[in-house]
Amino acid sequence: METRDNQLLALRPSIPSAQVNDSMSADEQFQNGTLRPVVKLQNDLLLEAFRNYIAKHKNVFYNLTIERRMNYIENAIQKDIKFRNSLKGMVIGQFTVEEYRSYIQNSSALNKRMMNLVKERIQSNIQLLEREMAV
Repeated sequence: METRDNQLLALRPSIPSAQVNDSMSADEQFQNGTLRPVVKLQNDLLLEAFRNYIAKHKNVFYNLTIERRMNYIENAIQKDIKFRNSLKGMVIGQFTVEEYRSYIQNSSALNKRMMNLVKERIQSNIQLLEREMAV
């Protein structure tokens, strides 16, 4: 029977551009080896969470210019602690036990990297959020 860790690792997408090598810091290795694949795997869930966030905040997002939408995404992730913690949970829940042990060694710096990746992923998918407006 496969372990949870093996199943989690098998689910993750491959990201050829996310190189991991010995010349990188431990945080950068963790970012490229764990965070990037997990955030990519969780893409649809992260977008749906943000759609829900938009709805809970009276859809004001849809009345903003593209530049303000980008800022809105950043502010939501950086300043709304409950939302931020929810997003972190979606990512951390996909860690293997060993990855979690590595994560807790430097969680503060890794949280910054994680939230930056999540912010970039949501911003890069902004067109998918716009399509929802037309539906």
